Amino acid sequence: MTAQGPTPPPAEGRRGSAREVGAAVLPPRGREAFAFLGLGSNVGDRLETLQSAVDLLENRPGIRVDAVSSVYETAPVGGPEQGPFLNLVVRVATRRSPQRLLAACQAVEQALGRVRVERWGPRTIDVDILLYERRRVLTRQLEVPHPRLPERPFALVPLLEVGHAEALPDGRTIASLLAALAPIDGVTMVGAQVRPPGEAGPSREPST
Repeated sequence: MTAQGPTPPPAEGRRGSAREVGAAVLPPRGREAFAFLGLGSNVGDRLETLQSAVDLLENRPGIRVDAVSSVYETAPVGGPEQGPFLNLVVRVATRRSPQRLLAACQAVEQALGRVRVERWGPRTIDVDILLYERRRVLTRQLEVPHPRLPERPFALVPLLEVGHAEALPDGRTIASLLAALAPIDGVTMVGAQVRPPGEAGPSREPST
């Protein structure tokens, strides 16, 4: 997972849209915050890796996996020639701040052997924070919403599935972002092989 480099934040929108000076702000006491994580893999047994990532997220303190989207096979974007990705989005309920959630995502990547060799190159696993409530976070290590989310159908399609009512801090909905990219090519649903922890069944790589 690469650091989400800072870009100028959009105009302030609805609740949670004010830029946060840091990302150490905890959810209100007694309440979990909902965040959406984008997971992708194009090395090795991709389905097994994605399932392991979901399970590891559940095992991190302060994180509960609430929903898992279908799995989508997608063409790689940028970087060297490489194989297709399997992508999904996980909705988590968390008592972690955005910065501490980022640390958990990076720990999952490390546990599954993620090695950063080449930008946008092949990767065992990628775990990105796409949204954290409707907050805007901008630090040296993290930008939320993910700065490239509006241009990535491989993230928006599964995000719509588990967060159809979500919107960016500036008020743009996930559905409107997808509509702006239509027609959508290169994103193919392959099934629901990756399940929430405790519901996981046998997985099989999609046939090529």
